[in-house]
Formats: sequence, structure tokens, C-alpha cells
Amino acid sequence: MKSVTLSPAPAPAPVASRRLLLRDLVHPAQAFSNITPNWFASVMGTGIVANAAATLPIIAPVLRIPATIVWAVAALLLVALVGATAVHWLRHRQTALSHHLNPVMAHFYGAPPMAMLTVGAGTLLLGKDVIGLPAAVTVDSVLWAIGTVLGLFSAIAVPYLTFTRHEIAEDSAFGGWLMPVVPPMVSAATGALLLPYVPAGQPRLTMLLACYAMFGLSLVASVIVITLIWGRLARHKVGAAAAVPTLWIVLGPLGQSITAANLLGGNAHLVFSGTFARGLELFGIVYGVPVLGFALLWAALAGGITLRTAREKLPFSLTWWSFTFPVGTCVTGITGLALHTGSVVLQGLAIIAYAGLVTAWITVAVRTFHGSVIRGTLLAPPMPVA
Repeated sequence: MKSVTLSPAPAPAPVASRRLLLRDLVHPAQAFSNITPNWFASVMGTGIVANAAATLPIIAPVLRIPATIVWAVAALLLVALVGATAVHWLRHRQTALSHHLNPVMAHFYGAPPMAMLTVGAGTLLLGKDVIGLPAAVTVDSVLWAIGTVLGLFSAIAVPYLTFTRHEIAEDSAFGGWLMPVVPPMVSAATGALLLPYVPAGQPRLTMLLACYAMFGLSLVASVIVITLIWGRLARHKVGAAAAVPTLWIVLGPLGQSITAANLLGGNAHLVFSGTFARGLELFGIVYGVPVLGFALLWAALAGGITLRTAREKLPFSLTWWSFTFPVGTCVTGITGLALHTGSVVLQGLAIIAYAGLVTAWITVAVRTFHGSVIRGTLLAPPMPVA
């Protein structure tokens, strides 16, 4: 048997040298080489901060100007990322074509449609103060249509690839599996906001029924995935620290479904009258309160696991945006329940949850800016394996 001589490991590079190398990695020629679908989570997380503020109990009027500024930032981010993605597909086509075959990255194709839907809703809620109501309705309608089509495609295509192409292990289930099936729920919630601007009669009835159908589509698929995640945690425990933030994604379909049920129920009178309309409004409460209970349970579990992991090491990555949008959907869901029940306790809970959302957003936004603009690590292409 031959003996193998190992060369001594090179001494660590000085900090300044390492930073120089990072700058080299994000040379302008390579600046678009690592634009992946999960970057759109930053638009989702930023947009939901604005949208949640627009409807928050009691203090919404005070926050309207800051919320409008945040909406504008989200809109600019969306435009920038769509442009960067287009350049990525032109310059790094083979890399872009490989994303859907990656059993982890493929699930984040649900992020772009949700980003469009979130910015569209913010345009109607806040942007109308800037561009006027007719323009806001037009922009929201276009973004809703594109986001809905892309969201339905992701809800079908990504599970299909998971069932037929991806290599899946027993411990593969993680929060990201929810990303492709949640967009139809976001379409249901944001579609409810557009309902008053849809022509009365069959068009408005079709819109309402389509939103409820997407509500059911996403809800059943999410329940299946959440069950798989719970089972994986019970059998295989927490797993890699980098994936821990994705546990918070579970709050996304929970909070968004509460939001959708209450928004659709609140606007059902535009289509139906009498008992039927009242019944759909009551459904939002009857469905929303129990689901809120489970959302609070999951938040406690995810929070405990996150703190436990952070005490050891919780490395920063784009998965930290999972701390924002899912929490924001719970804020909008609680707000809807507070509106329909008149509960002061729920009003207070919505404000507390929003404070947590803003804290998380500021933290993650600053870390993302530092990692992408200052250091360049988030935009650097993956290091080659020796």
C-alpha cells in the first residue's frame, strides 16, 4: 500500500486579504452569477412590513407614511431582482437551468410569484396615495395575474419534480417545501382586495370562487407538508443549523389562510347577500381562531428551536428572511380576526406581533445589505470543491 504525504495546510489569510478575495469573487462580470429564486424572499419580507402596517388596528394611520416608503423600497427591490434574474438567465443560462433540478433550491421558485403578489397588494393599499387609485388598481391587477399564474405553476411543477426527479431522503422535508404551494393562498388573500374593482355579476362571482378554490388548494397541500415536517423533526431532530430559520415558513400558510378567510368573508357581500354572505364572514372567524391557536403553538416551538440553535451557532444566510414574511402573514391574519370580532386582546396581539416583525426585518435587512453590498459573500458564486 502506497504511503501518502499530506501537504501542510496553508496559513489562514489575513482579514484584509480575505475581504479582497471576496471583492474579487463579485467582479462585475460575475455579479449576476448567483441570483437564485430565494432572493425574492427579501421582497416578500419587505413588502409584508408595509402591507401589515396599512391595516394594523389603531396605529395604522400613524404608520401610513413610513409604510408607504417601505412599499416603495419593496417595489424597487422587485424591479431590481426581476432585472437581475433576466441578466442571470442571459449570462449564466446553464446555472439558471439547473435550479429546478436542485431538490432544495427548486422549492424557492414559489418566492417570485409571492413577491409580485405582495408588492401588488401594497400598491393597492398604500401606493394609491402616490400614483392614484386607477393606476394602483391596474398595477395590482397585472401583478396579481402574473403572480397567480406563476404561483399555480410552481404549486404543480415543483411537487411534480419532487415526485419524479428529485432525490429525496427520509429526513429531506423542511420548511422550504411549503414555498411552492403557498402562492395560491397569497393569491386568494390579495385577490380579495381586488374584488371590489372587478365588474359585478359573473366576473366578480368567478373571482370569489377562484380565490376560495386557491385557498383550498394551498391549505390541503400545506397541511400535508406541515405533517411531513413535524414527522421529520420527531424522527430526525432539528438537523443543520442553516435550515432552522425555515421552520418559521410554517407560519406562512397558517397566517395567510387566516388572512384570506377573513378578507374573502369580509367582501363576500359584494357577491352574495343575506345568510350566505354572513356565513362566509363567520367562516373567517370559525376557521381563523383555531388556526391561530396552532400558529401560536408553532411559533413557540420554532422560537425555542431557534434560540437553542443560536446559542450554539446560527450562520446568516438568505433563509433568515423566513423570520419576516411568515410572521407578517400572522399579523394580517390577527388583524382580520380583530376587525371581525372586535377583540381588544387580538388588537394588542397584532401590534405586538408587528413589533416583532419590524425587529426581525431590520435585523435581516441590515445583515443582507452587509453580506451582499459590503462584503459580497451573498452574491459570490459557490466556491469550487477541490
